Amino acid sequence: MSKQLILVSHGQFCEGLKQSTEMIMGPQDNIHTVSLLPAEGPEEFQAKFLDTIQGLDDFVVFADLLGGTPCNVVSKLILEGREIDLYAGMNMPMVIRFINDALLGTTSRYDESTSEYIQYVNDVLAGMSDDEDE
Repeated sequence: MSKQLILVSHGQFCEGLKQSTEMIMGPQDNIHTVSLLPAEGPEEFQAKFLDTIQGLDDFVVFADLLGGTPCNVVSKLILEGREIDLYAGMNMPMVIRFINDALLGTTSRYDESTSEYIQYVNDVLAGMSDDEDE
């Protein structure tokens, strides 16, 4: 079984991120989502997360927000001795990097270099105008 990705978030952000990524990269059977719904607490979320990872040997977890309940629940499992790679602040470039790693058989530190995709577009456009003036 190939490496699996678990996206965890408040509300349905993780499901939307998976769907949006699939628009670009195609269907991804190795990406799973676990949403913390408004009526749920940490216990319900943990039960859903544990159910999702049951039987998975090789996986990484991307969480929406450092310090939020989904990230905290997984962090607690790590502190209890579970071997889980957990990254907070998930975004589409991270998910695409995961997919590319799976295709190429490589492994990344998903917290490195994804910040390069965060750009103030006004500056990018201004730089393009400056290049045209030369």
